Amino acid sequence: MSNYNNVNVEDFSEKFKALSNPHRLNIFLYLAKNCFPGELSTEKEMRMTVGELGEGLGIVPSTVSHHLKELRHAGLIRMERKGKSIECWVELHSVNGLIEFFEQTKGGQ
Repeated sequence: MSNYNNVNVEDFSEKFKALSNPHRLNIFLYLAKNCFPGELSTEKEMRMTVGELGEGLGIVPSTVSHHLKELRHAGLIRMERKGKSIECWVELHSVNGLIEFFEQTKGGQ
């Protein structure tokens, strides 16, 4: 494993563990496709509430909430309370970290 000295294997293991569940992977991909952090967007913020996310994926809100908690714990998404709603979006820094991880590991680099 000497090729991976610069990689925090435990951190990536938690991310991959969270994404290994089909519902969580589907939620993450849906958020990645449809929601963007407001601070990086020049247009209207693109965030989704738990209810909207559940409707879009056909998953009941309590199940969505459980999976979102796991994704947030792994650092893959961010959540923010807005009144009675909770908005969710992908944590761009984590996505970039995953991209760098795969770029670093390809071709024996």
